[in-house]
Amino acid sequence: MNAPTTPPDPRPAFAAATTWVTGLLSEVTAEQLAAPTPCDEFDVRTLGAHLLATAQRAAALPEGVDVRAMPFIADRFDAQEYATVVARAVGLWSDDAVLARMVQVPWGEVPGAGALWGYVNETIVHGWDLAVATGQPSEAVPEAATATLAIVRRFIRPEIRQDPNVPFGVVVEPRDGAGPVETLANWSGRDSAAWVSAATR
Repeated sequence: MNAPTTPPDPRPAFAAATTWVTGLLSEVTAEQLAAPTPCDEFDVRTLGAHLLATAQRAAALPEGVDVRAMPFIADRFDAQEYATVVARAVGLWSDDAVLARMVQVPWGEVPGAGALWGYVNETIVHGWDLAVATGQPSEAVPEAATATLAIVRRFIRPEIRQDPNVPFGVVVEPRDGAGPVETLANWSGRDSAAWVSAATR
């Protein structure tokens, strides 16, 4: 049996995505915390806590932690803690050997690079959710989104969306003029048209 192919290096996209989200989180106002987001299960406060939990899992995986046992949502919305955790994650993933090492994540056993691409996708899609929900720029990482879209089109294919264990909705056809970040959100099942306005593109 052939070993799984290690995907391209996701670290530049991870750095870009998390830097963007750090900025988004820091600009959220107290009045916006209870606002809805395109991710129906989250308001802004809970979405921020989920982004923190995603960063915590990304930082734990290179240390050999079983991330499947970690919380899906952190216990608070904390922009500064997010920045601290992301900085630790970037440092831990700097070891090239971690990218090729097989790791166990909720969606299976994959090379470390594949796992980190999963976190990049989650960060950018939820970053888009947060940006449009709070009126912030939603197309700030087009290169990272384009690179991520090339990966997820290979591994999160439309035909697997019927599986109840796959946490992605049916692919949404991008609207005319949709940028790379919005298009990536569409691939995850976001119906973006109602959320996007001239002020947030």
